[in-house]
Amino acid sequence: MRASDVNDMTNGELNQKLSELKEELFNLRFQLATGQLDNTSRIKLVRKDIARVKTVLRERQIKAV
Repeated sequence: MRASDVNDMTNGELNQKLSELKEELFNLRFQLATGQLDNTSRIKLVRKDIARVKTVLRERQIKAV
């Protein structure tokens, strides 16, 4: 996911995307623990996407105040 894609989303979409990414990260960690995960680099990408979404949400929160 690109930063420009995240900036174009509304706050509701961002919150929904954040919950989806957290769920995906949980599933990836579960697969890693059970030895079923093939692409371990996906964990890093999902964590960075979560950080992007949280950063944009926080920026908007600060700007609103």
